[in-house]
Order: sequence, then structure tokens, then C-alpha cells
Amino acid sequence: MSEPEVHVLRRPDHHVVTIDREAQRNALGDGVARGIMRALDDAEADPGCRVVVLTGRGDRAFCAGGDLKTKAGDSPFDVDASEPRNFVVTLLRRMEQCRLPIIARVNGHAVAGGLGLLCACDLAITTDRAKFGTPEVGIGVFPMMILPHMQRILPPRRLLELCLTGDLFDANQALAMGLVNTVVPAEQLDASVDALVAKLVTRSPAAIKLGKMGLAAMRDMVLDQALEYAQLMIATMTRTEDAAEGLDAFRAKRPPVWSGT
Repeated sequence: MSEPEVHVLRRPDHHVVTIDREAQRNALGDGVARGIMRALDDAEADPGCRVVVLTGRGDRAFCAGGDLKTKAGDSPFDVDASEPRNFVVTLLRRMEQCRLPIIARVNGHAVAGGLGLLCACDLAITTDRAKFGTPEVGIGVFPMMILPHMQRILPPRRLLELCLTGDLFDANQALAMGLVNTVVPAEQLDASVDALVAKLVTRSPAAIKLGKMGLAAMRDMVLDQALEYAQLMIATMTRTEDAAEGLDAFRAKRPPVWSGT
């Protein structure tokens, strides 16, 4: 039996999901995609889990994109035109639907599909040694399957420049583009991720879940639709137990105790 390509460390309030293919620079294949999706299912089913951290094994790569040396049928470029269910698209959809915040712990290079994986996370903290890019044009293709997530973050001209040139760029450039939230020295990466997790787990789980759902829905709406949806969502959120607890705690000048409902 082959070793699992994704490992999960279950901590009391969050799960750390690690792509465990260090020798392949944590390249993305069908097994990795299925492993991450199972990990997200488990995290959402765990009542104590409030955050998911996604990372790669080692310090060379967060994810080097699709595995180009894989067997037939397991390539990121394999798409059956009669039944298009590519595993990269399936994974990105599952990440979009996750009700928990996903933090990318970018331990090394994030290129091609790995950059798309980063963009599908909600927040990202990277080591200053990491490189980023979409080099697919160098092998005669275009990063089609990760474009939907990339174009939500990057300005159109910057996105097109990256895709047309295939050039790699450093962590500070990624920060300036808005691809990551924080850049830290490698030795501070874990402490920075832990500090962000510690902050998120003090916030209302119900507000975060409904807020993520609302952001995803409004992203594809025209302004008038988004405003109409927003007022319905705030009416829903104010009926939650967390909202009542938050208001009571504010008035009593005490820390809230969230139920998550």
C-alpha cells in the first residue's frame, strides 16, 4: 500500500494539512487533491476545529504545481471533454466551499498550480525565501484552471504579464501584489502562522462561516444584487446565538463565549 500523500495534524482548535511529497516538491496530483479534500471534510466535521492550515513538507516548495511526471490519467492537463471533472478544478471548488478559514503556510516556492492553491486559500503567510509564478507558457500551455482564483486577487494587466512571461517573482513582490498577507523570515514562519490562528479562534465561528459564504456569493453579483443580498445576510447573522452572545459580552465588558451557532 502506498504512503498517503497528505498528512493531517489535528490540534485542539485547528488542523494542519501537509502535502507530503517533498521529493517531488509537493507537486499536485489526484492523490494530493483527494487527500486535501478529505482533510477539509474532517476539519468541518470536527466541532473543535476553527481553522485549517495548508502547507507543504520541507522548506523547498509549498507546491510546485501539477505533477508532470505522473502516470496517465493523473495529470493536471487530463480533461475528458465528455465529462470534464479535472481533479484540480474539483479541489479548488471544494476549497471555495469550505466554511472554515484556510491559511496557506507558504514554506517554499508556490508556482503554477501551487500558486492557484495559494490563491484558493483565504489568507497566506510566506517565508521570504519563497518564489512565485505561472511558468506554464514555457511548456506550451496557459494556467487556465487557476485563472478564476488568480483574477480575483490580481489586477488584469499584472495577471496577464505573469501568465505571458512565465517569470518568477519573490515574496516581497507577492506581498505588493496582494497574493500574500505577510512575509517573514523562515525561522519565524511557524510563530507567525500560530499567532494568526490564535487570533482567528477567538472570533465568532458563526460570523466567519456566514461571512465566508456571503463573500463568495457576492463576488459574482452586480452591485444592486450584492446590496440586496447583504441586507438579507446581516438579518440572518443577527439571529445567531453568537451575535446575541457578542452583544451581551460587549455590554458586560467581558470576553465572549462562542457557541458557533
